Amino acid sequence: MEENRLLKRSEVPQENTWKLEDIFASDDEWFKEYESLKELPGRAAEFAGKISKDPACLLEYMKLQDEIGIRLGSLYTYASCRSDEDTANNYYQDMSGKARSVMVGIMGAAAFSGPEIMSIPDDVMENFYKEQPELETYRRSIYGIRRMKEHMLSPETERVLALSGEMSGAAGNISGVLRDAEMKFPDLTDAEGNTRQLTEDNLPFLLEDPDVNFRREAFQTYYKRFSEFKNTFAATLDAQFKQLLFYSRVRNYEDTLSAALDENEVPTDVYLNLIEAVHGNLDKMYRYVRLRKKMLGLDELHMHDVYVPIVGDVAVKVPYEEAKKTVLEALAVLGEDYTDLLKKGFDERWIDVYPNEGKRGGAYSSGSGRPHPYVLLNQKDNLDSMFTLAHEMGHSLHSWYSTKNQPVSTADYVIFVAEVASTCNEILLVRHLLKTTADKRERMYLINHFLDSFKGTLYRQTMLAEFELMMGRMAEAGETLTADALCEKYRKLNELYFGPDMISDEEIGLEWARIPHFFYDYYMFQYATGFSAAVAIANRILEEGAPAVEDYKKFLSSGSSSDPISLLKIAGVDMSTPAPVNSALELFGELVEELEKLAD
Repeated sequence: MEENRLLKRSEVPQENTWKLEDIFASDDEWFKEYESLKELPGRAAEFAGKISKDPACLLEYMKLQDEIGIRLGSLYTYASCRSDEDTANNYYQDMSGKARSVMVGIMGAAAFSGPEIMSIPDDVMENFYKEQPELETYRRSIYGIRRMKEHMLSPETERVLALSGEMSGAAGNISGVLRDAEMKFPDLTDAEGNTRQLTEDNLPFLLEDPDVNFRREAFQTYYKRFSEFKNTFAATLDAQFKQLLFYSRVRNYEDTLSAALDENEVPTDVYLNLIEAVHGNLDKMYRYVRLRKKMLGLDELHMHDVYVPIVGDVAVKVPYEEAKKTVLEALAVLGEDYTDLLKKGFDERWIDVYPNEGKRGGAYSSGSGRPHPYVLLNQKDNLDSMFTLAHEMGHSLHSWYSTKNQPVSTADYVIFVAEVASTCNEILLVRHLLKTTADKRERMYLINHFLDSFKGTLYRQTMLAEFELMMGRMAEAGETLTADALCEKYRKLNELYFGPDMISDEEIGLEWARIPHFFYDYYMFQYATGFSAAVAIANRILEEGAPAVEDYKKFLSSGSSSDPISLLKIAGVDMSTPAPVNSALELFGELVEELEKLAD
């Protein structure tokens, strides 16, 4: 792949693209399904007033929900993935919008079901299970509805709220289009006179350049562009938190955090304990920052120096084929069945590999196991890209195992456990690389990479989670989220997390504007908790072998069959306490100490 020019989507070789034809053979087939799905709201509405009175009707309704989930999932995944191939392609943007509209329509038609299911007295519900034993398949799903009784409203109000779903996502959609499709950055020229393209996705790659002047120029040019739109980005976040506040109040929650976390049965103490635990370990982060400054030989350490490797003379080129081979070797500890699935994903085009013009930035796994998951990458043929491959395939195999071992109603795992499998893969990969290298500088490089994972996932995501909590509390206090207020709060938080040896440049105050996850409703803390859980699980796998692997696969196969705290206990981790976070950060401190010794 050429670094100095992004390919147009039509120029990307087929073998480097995902095979969405496994979902629909063509766009025409998608539109046929889109039209046929329009009958589903009517089918759902036919059950109104019946499911609370007749267990057979309730069973049939739950089966219909399974069908809706599968068909809607396929419709939305195809359209969304096509849209992400080129966010400037209006044809697929329209398809994605149509898929969301169908989803909202069905949700509106089915809004009666929650209140009806809640209205069933406990003793009557237990008799339903006895009269229709097949309902046991849906016990967990039904419990998930019934436990929300105090937050459920009248059927008509629920219908109105369901119909508002499309509007509630507008702020995030607008922010995404502005960031991914509308914003363009000027080209840069590096020290060798090469033209380098600056994009949202490749900024971290440019900030790995050994030339500090080029890093500074890339950093300042990037955020100068964001500063031109800062008020627009702030307005979208203000709208986002206003709608979160609206829904939390309508549903009688104490605050926006409680409303967001309750959806996945996660106590708010888990969120707050994470922030407190990380605050208690900031000394280790400050020690790492001092070491980074020393090893880079800089009089001043700036935010544009965060990504550059501090062991700079180690080869970092990792071609995609080599990355796949290494990932397979590293994850062999999880068993042949696991690596066979990885090979299947590699060979059968589950993955969209390289960046192209207009392609959505970053990386993700679609999360759907039907017919199989899909992974979007923006491969750069470096170490980070290899870890991203391991990470996203961790998500995908989690989806695969859950889908194949759970009924439809509990096949989807909740967000709180979503980052565990992906991060566990990354940790097993870095531990494999550390074990197989005898070269001192390679070891230093890998330790630094591992430390950067801690920094970027546990520390940084907690920082972002704390900032998100600040925004929620501002909204709850009736404050407007203005660009100036957000920049000031973000910069101060950056100073707290990076410490006195890092100069928190003025530009970093704008970083909030580039982060789409602020539209995912208190999502980011789960990267940090997931990382902590993954450290514990990976350590257990490497120490205990087969028993730990067996427990881990039980966890992967559990979907949402229990609450997330209980699910993680299957794998041997108790996230209701701060112990996993403190243990992970203890390892971070030990790695900093080892790198200090190697650097002397």
